[in-house]
This record gives sequence, structure tokens and C-alpha cells, in this order.
Amino acid sequence: MTSIDKPTDHRSAAPDADAPHSTTDADARAVTEAALFEAFGGVRGMVETVLPGLLFVTIYTINADLHVSAIAALAVSLVLGIARLVRRDTVKHAFSGVFGVAFGVVFAMMTGNAKDFYLPGMLYTLGLSLAYILTAVAGVPLIGLILGPIFKENLSWRTRNPGRKKAYTRASYAWGFILLAKCAILFPLYWWADTTQLGWVLVSLKIPPFLLAVWLTWVFLAKAPAPIDVFAEMEAAEEAEKAAKAEKAAKEQGES
Repeated sequence: MTSIDKPTDHRSAAPDADAPHSTTDADARAVTEAALFEAFGGVRGMVETVLPGLLFVTIYTINADLHVSAIAALAVSLVLGIARLVRRDTVKHAFSGVFGVAFGVVFAMMTGNAKDFYLPGMLYTLGLSLAYILTAVAGVPLIGLILGPIFKENLSWRTRNPGRKKAYTRASYAWGFILLAKCAILFPLYWWADTTQLGWVLVSLKIPPFLLAVWLTWVFLAKAPAPIDVFAEMEAAEEAEKAAKAEKAAKEQGES
């Protein structure tokens, strides 16, 4: 019986040969997903990003009271931040939202214009979009600086992993232009629309652009080479140095 005539065995060598590659790809994608969730706060981070602004515009739509709306937004932001501290989450995730809301509250209170509650966040988004684009042009993409430590590769992608640098560059351009498009919608509304119109549009634009940028980042990194674990390399070098010293000491002791 020829090999073609033989019945197919699902436990044959060919599937086994492919299995490690498939497992490696799946592991790489899982690591990428985990890193993105860690960097950007995951589902909880998205909720915390939307909730203060949603509360502000909801209350302001009902009673047009700037002080009540601002205090409510700041209060819920503080509660969310404290909850993260109680759960021992990172300080960055715990306080980044609080500071953003606090700046908006202070600015709106100073000017007396409720729309100014949103202005610091809009300016931050504009600055961030330019930072993503300019760092990508300069060859040091911001998304690589953010994710490099999480992947334990630090800046090794800049000189040792060109495929990964290319992926980070594409992802940074994606983030930059998506956020820039968001600003192109919001800033005209800041001048032309009223507070409630601006607020509802801003809240509706919180999650979709973010998800699009994260998804594109995942797509680019999933196709990129695996990160170089510089921490593992340093540990291996230290172990090799210790072994060499031990071997040299043993040799000297034997000769004596």
C-alpha cells in the first residue's frame, strides 16, 4: 500500500510538527492581548474613562447646574481611584482619571463656562495625537516606549528587532491619526455647539476610537516578530558569568 493509499491518522507526524508553531502563535497573541489590557486599563479602564464625563453631561442636561455636575463627576472619579488603590492596582490607573477630571472641574469653575470642563481633556488628546505622530516620524514610536517595558523588551526593538519597530511605528501612526480625527470633530463643536451637545458627542467618542486603535495595535503586533526578553538575557548572562567564575575557581583550586 502506498503512502497515498494509507488512511489518514490525526495523530500522525505532520500535525504534531505544526502544533508547536500554532501554540507559539497563540501564546504570542495571548501575551500581546494581556500587554494591551495592562497598558490601557482593560474594560474597567474604559468604564472609568467614560463614567465621569457621562455623569457630568447627564446632570447638566437635567438641571444646567455647573457646580453640581462638576462635583458629581469629580466625586465618582475619586471613588473609582480609591477603589483601584484598595485593590492594589497601579497608581497610574488609579489617579490618571482623577487628575483629568480635576483639571476639567477647576478650569470650568474658573471660567464659569461648562464647556470648559471638557477642554483640558481635548487639549490632552490633541497633544497626545501629535506625540504619537512625531515620535513615529522620529523613529522612536511612542507606543513602543509604552509597551516595551510591559513586553520586557525595553528599547531592544529599536536596534535589534526591526520588524517589531515597524509594527510599533505603524501602531503609533494609527493612534495619532485616530486621535487627530477625534479632535477634528470635537474642537469645532466646542465653538459651535452647546454644552450638552458637545458632552454627548464627546462621551460617544470615548470608546470607539480607543477600541479601533487598540485593535490595530494588536493586528500590527500579532504579525510582528516576538519581543526580545532583555531581562531574561541579563539573567542568563549573570548565570553564565557566575558559572565561568565557579569553573575558574575550581580549576585554580585543582591546579594548586
